[in-house]
Amino acid sequence: MKFDHPVTVGIDGKQIVVDDAAHARDVLIERWPGKRGPRHRDALETSLKVIDGHRSTVEAEIRFREAAREAGILAEPAPALPHSQ
Repeated sequence: MKFDHPVTVGIDGKQIVVDDAAHARDVLIERWPGKRGPRHRDALETSLKVIDGHRSTVEAEIRFREAAREAGILAEPAPALPHSQ
């Protein structure tokens, strides 16, 4: 149930790395800031279905990332800097 690419969110001034559907479910239920809109609901539903074995982990990762982006808590990775030679 691990995500291919962990999702980092910023909640209450802390960076939280979510790397599987169970952790996504916990964050969505217990730590989610602000309003819980349709993307939040979709992310939670998908995470629960992954845990039950009815959906793919990739779908849960995508839905969680979308919900975090909509809520304004997605911590986008910094762009890679070119190496100087």
